[in-house]
Amino acid sequence: HSEFLRLSHPELPNGLLRWPLKDLRALADQARTDQIVLSLRADTAIDSALIEEARLTVYDPQLIADIRMLCPELGKRDLPEGSGRKIVTRIGMAVGAIVLMIFVILPAMANTLAYIIPIKREVAYGKAVVRQMERFFGGSTAGELVCSTPEGDAALAKMVARLTEASPTDYELNVSVMRHEMVNAFAAPGGQIVFVEGLIEQATSPDEMAAVLAHEIGHVESRDATRGALRAAGSAGLLSMLFGDFAGGTAAVVIAEYTLNASYTREAEAEADTFAHNMLEAANVSTVGMADFFGSLNGLADEMPDLPIYLSSHPDTQERADVATEFAKGQGTTTPVLDDVEWSALKSICD
Repeated sequence: HSEFLRLSHPELPNGLLRWPLKDLRALADQARTDQIVLSLRADTAIDSALIEEARLTVYDPQLIADIRMLCPELGKRDLPEGSGRKIVTRIGMAVGAIVLMIFVILPAMANTLAYIIPIKREVAYGKAVVRQMERFFGGSTAGELVCSTPEGDAALAKMVARLTEASPTDYELNVSVMRHEMVNAFAAPGGQIVFVEGLIEQATSPDEMAAVLAHEIGHVESRDATRGALRAAGSAGLLSMLFGDFAGGTAAVVIAEYTLNASYTREAEAEADTFAHNMLEAANVSTVGMADFFGSLNGLADEMPDLPIYLSSHPDTQERADVATEFAKGQGTTTPVLDDVEWSALKSICD
């Protein structure tokens, strides 16, 4: 059989046109079953203008059947030459844009985004993050590891009130204690502050714990935790905070893990320290407690270098202890944040 479909018409060039059978393509037409519309594949070596415009509609059933039999690739959808490369290029550009958004643009915008998220949603998300932290510590149900006694709760509330009465905060602070040996404390988004039992056991005075609390409040007020959470969880964290997905999804898990191991910049730590110094001074609490606590952590790190402690996420403790000691020299009269009975109750809050 001929390898061409021969077309003759007075208006065709030289009255004749030959279309290679292997290059014939049927245009998709789901509405008509009694006809077939033919064209040539785009890269066929014929006048390109003709290719774009030339269409042949066949109505004869027998001719349609013959064409379908002779042209096995009739229904093939051809991509123009170079389309594959264009698709790969466009996919690469799309992936690159996503990577740029997640790893460059969102982190760069974290400072701004941290201040536009409604506090109400930030608080709700922070609570979800704290629940995830409890799971990391081994808790199977919400609140299982939260330490609480009437006397201990009262002492902790008094410490928070003593610090915030003279230095009001933008957030309603929610300070709790979790049962675990880790020597740590952390601030989650929305004013959630958690002391881990190991840190309270390590502290030797209420002023030491008050210094840590004031420092973490500093991170809360500057939204360091929220900013870091946005960087850690990227677009998922942002969308969760903006639209209220607080069910403990992937973003909450990522942020919880980040918060447990958060290491802020030197500038953020210095700002939180300065905030703590001023808050302690306003409450008539000596900053010597901060210096003493950092000193005890340095000693603990030397004795047990593999133990996860507050020191690991708060470096340069000796330098910061020296600054706290120097600041204390300029303070006036100070009094302990808790008396001995209250401090004893707080120390045993997890017993």
